[in-house]
Amino acid sequence: MMSIPSTTQIADVCLRVRDLDTVADFYRGVLGFKDLVSRSGEKRLSASGNEPAQILLIEDRQAAPRRLSAPGLFHTAFLLPSRRALSSGLRHLVEKEITIHGFADHGVSEAIYLADPEGNGVELYRDRPKETWVKSGGEVAMVTEPLDVDGLLRESGTANGSTYELDPGTMLGHIHLQVSHLDKAEMFYHKLLGFDVTQRSFPGALFVSAGGYHHHVGLNIWNSKNSVPMLGATGLISFGIRIPDPKAHEAATVRLEEHGIPVRRTDKSFAEVRDTDGITVHLTRSYLKNI
Repeated sequence: MMSIPSTTQIADVCLRVRDLDTVADFYRGVLGFKDLVSRSGEKRLSASGNEPAQILLIEDRQAAPRRLSAPGLFHTAFLLPSRRALSSGLRHLVEKEITIHGFADHGVSEAIYLADPEGNGVELYRDRPKETWVKSGGEVAMVTEPLDVDGLLRESGTANGSTYELDPGTMLGHIHLQVSHLDKAEMFYHKLLGFDVTQRSFPGALFVSAGGYHHHVGLNIWNSKNSVPMLGATGLISFGIRIPDPKAHEAATVRLEEHGIPVRRTDKSFAEVRDTDGITVHLTRSYLKNI
């Protein structure tokens, strides 16, 4: 099996929401994303305010709220380019009195966890230098330890009343999904798409990546083991995986088709497929201006 190229990245995330304005206000006013040109009934946002969109919110006021046990999004993880940028983000959350669900030091990264107004999980994190990551038994030794919150806050100094600006270099670092069966998810994301397994020793979870990253896709069954998808519910509609290498993009698409998984192609640079829990995955060669 060929591994997916090291240049592969998570490109975008699309969420179905009941209250578009309230959820969009969270991603703008709390997280600092900026509006892009959008059609009626949707909001498109990015960290820089320039194309391409990183977040697409689509309003459906009749959508049923997703059950906590249903497969779908566990969290969207936004990678900030420095510890100072993460510190500034944390200080902003504290000043706005935003509920924070947790903090963690994962060894490879420092992370802050919260949720948008409709319960979609969000992680804000920064990576430690890759050369400091510890490996054990061929796996990236990610851990979950207490975060030095006070030390992180000191990184950005004291508050000065200035308007918070999300670092424009913020990107979608990884996506974490809750799935019904880890073995089926591993078949799809590892054996067919070509992500490498980076950690399988954490109970009830599997982490996969391209190019030795700690993970581009997290998968777990902590709440969702053996559960069934809720079609049309709030939450994750789709996410994009950017595979810039044309041969690798085509090879992944062909592997999916050879294993009987329906693939919708619009051209040689875009394919749409559903994973084993019905989550739509867009395989793109370039970032899309309208996801």
